[in-house]
Amino acid sequence: MPDSPSSDLLISHFARKLGFETDASDVHADQERGVNFVLIDSRGEAAWAQGRIVGAVHMPTFQIAARAVDEIATSTPVVTYCWGPGCNGSTRAALEFAKLGYRVKEMIGGYEYWAREGYPVENDHSRIIRSKDPLTVPLDSVVCDC
Repeated sequence: MPDSPSSDLLISHFARKLGFETDASDVHADQERGVNFVLIDSRGEAAWAQGRIVGAVHMPTFQIAARAVDEIATSTPVVTYCWGPGCNGSTRAALEFAKLGYRVKEMIGGYEYWAREGYPVENDHSRIIRSKDPLTVPLDSVVCDC
């Protein structure tokens, strides 16, 4: 690999990246363990009504500056999500929380990968049961061991 960064630079980069991002598997595990954080769905009304992660709080990005401090203690960690890897809405939402002084991470993969991995989702009417997608999660295991 020509001009590859030094080992120290690589370690620093990937360690920092893990400080800013999380994924569906880790968020679900934290929910199961009762870790204190707020999961924010930053999408609009139509997307929220169509389906969302069970336990998420709906706070579209444009509302964060006006609502967050009144609804979530600034000492509470926040995780943001949007549609999926093709959308940077969760990045914009995380930025808004960071501007307000929150410890925040972005959930990579968003709602799409949460649902594809078979974690709990719901809409305005009921819970939605989805099969695990074998392209995103092992079917016969609880964890991917990655």
